[in-house]
Amino acid sequence: MPMISKPLVQAPTSLNENVREELRRRIGCGTYAAGSAIPSTAQLSEEFGVSPITVKRAFRDLQSEGLLTSVPGKGTFVKERRRFLRDLDIWMSSMDNARSLGFEPSMSLISITKETISEPAMGIFDPSRSKMLCVRKVIYADAIPIMFDLTYVTADLPEAVVDQFGERFVMDALRQDGIEIGDTHLVIDAAPASSEAQRIFSVQSGYPMIRRLYRVKTSRPDISIFGLVESPFDRLAVSVTMPAKAPAVGEAE
Repeated sequence: MPMISKPLVQAPTSLNENVREELRRRIGCGTYAAGSAIPSTAQLSEEFGVSPITVKRAFRDLQSEGLLTSVPGKGTFVKERRRFLRDLDIWMSSMDNARSLGFEPSMSLISITKETISEPAMGIFDPSRSKMLCVRKVIYADAIPIMFDLTYVTADLPEAVVDQFGERFVMDALRQDGIEIGDTHLVIDAAPASSEAQRIFSVQSGYPMIRRLYRVKTSRPDISIFGLVESPFDRLAVSVTMPAKAPAVGEAE
């Protein structure tokens, strides 16, 4: 059913707020379904009787809230509002946990290069200043991108191991080669999306991300793993199970 042109009446709130709330209502009631394109700026400008700038401001607000996403050259779409729960203590390097939660996981290799760590936040781990193997990949759940994974390895590895990085997490590939994974130091924070994450998740500059930085020791002193994982704040949540309080000395177990 075509939309009926209905200019918005000037109210105490600004025009772009009126447009924003009407678009929010249409998204909420399913008029604009998840994953579908919404009318263009020009169409909505004509329908609501407002300037294109007013519509663009409403788009910007809804993109910041995670309701809309803009795809260059294609238009503006209603974002898929599914959220994925990740079990933090075991899904750092395993796809099996995703499957156990009912998702179909997959990964896509972007690149494998040699470079130094340039992200200032990684300084907490005091990483090597020399060039390391750098693996970039995107992790999907049910074909929806949920994680951008940037992993550094501090040693020259056999080509047969590196070849596995396109299909496995770095830690899984090292285990397969007989290298044991040791202690993991993990830091979770929030930060604006990096330029790479903006492109992968089709979000704007400044979009909030859940970020996980980690350092992993291995059974070989010459091999350490450093990583940074970014996920849109509205697409991934983490779950941690806290152990019961350990009994005091002398208490019965």
